[in-house]
Amino acid sequence: MARIFNFGAGPAMLPEPVLRQAAEEMLDWHGSGMSVMEVSHRGKEFIAVHANAEADLRELLAIPKNYKVLFLQGGGAGQFSFVPMNLLRGRGCADYVQTGYWSKKAIAEAKRYCRVNLVANTEDSKFTRVPKLAEWKLDPGAAYVHITSNETIEGVEYHWIPDTNGVPLVTDASSHILSRPLDVSRFGLIYAGAQKNVGPAGLTIVIVRDDLIGHAMPATPSVFDYKVQADADSMHNTPPSFSLYVSGLVFRWLKKLGGLRKMEQINIAKAKVIYDYLDQTEFYHTPVVKEDRSRMNVQFRLRNEQLDAEFLKQAESNGLSQLKGHRAIGGMRASIYNAMPTEGVKALVDFMREFERKHG
Repeated sequence: MARIFNFGAGPAMLPEPVLRQAAEEMLDWHGSGMSVMEVSHRGKEFIAVHANAEADLRELLAIPKNYKVLFLQGGGAGQFSFVPMNLLRGRGCADYVQTGYWSKKAIAEAKRYCRVNLVANTEDSKFTRVPKLAEWKLDPGAAYVHITSNETIEGVEYHWIPDTNGVPLVTDASSHILSRPLDVSRFGLIYAGAQKNVGPAGLTIVIVRDDLIGHAMPATPSVFDYKVQADADSMHNTPPSFSLYVSGLVFRWLKKLGGLRKMEQINIAKAKVIYDYLDQTEFYHTPVVKEDRSRMNVQFRLRNEQLDAEFLKQAESNGLSQLKGHRAIGGMRASIYNAMPTEGVKALVDFMREFERKHG
């Protein structure tokens, strides 16, 4: 069966060359006679996988030396708790910006550990924009400032890095990490689940500045303590070895492609194809403010929502899968992560145009 274009928000498409290499190595990894899933994470072979993956990620993101890279488990949602456990450092308050479903989830979890100062909230606009910095009401005594720099569900993305007046900036970058260059030095901590732009579900990346580790709350479980994990090279417990292996292949694929500047150029061009079409049609529309539109998750709607079911049915029959929007807001969503080829986006727009011709 031919591969389809998978527009799912995650687990998402992986680059085909990566899948082919993983398939070729599945039964006999580097002449070991074993799958990479079967080798010991304490053995020199897997330690090399880990070291190479970290080195490649550091190169791709130009991560400064005073930052630790952790390969953990628990997903982005796990970090909703791990961040306050590790970063409060005796302070009673943290700043959060609410821009959609996932930042709202992060806020609810943080409230278990501290007082949350809601710096800005775009719920009144149905989360269709990023709040301007002038709207923010920062607490200078906050332990950190948390943002969700790309809201997967609402399709809203920060295309700028906030100035937080010296308070450590934390971001959930799960759905757009590695889609463009990023000035890591502007952040205290960056975290991201792997299952969108990095690799299979199960791996979570944490990039954290050295001075922010070593201050975990006394009740923090050791596997959630950034210092414990950093001291153990992320192997205090058994790591998600297969996810890490495949993610390492993705890092190499990105380097071979030309790095994150090249990836960003491709992503800008892909997003332009679909947004240009949405801007010139009356049949579909996107509610997201133009300057805050996500390059990764394109949220759109049919003006006649009675056609939604037929649209999805015909899209599936044309090899365009998982376009249904999240149950929280409905509509449609096309996730066009790094592994989605330009041909997939063009095929989607061609289908949308033909569907409009028949039903408009």
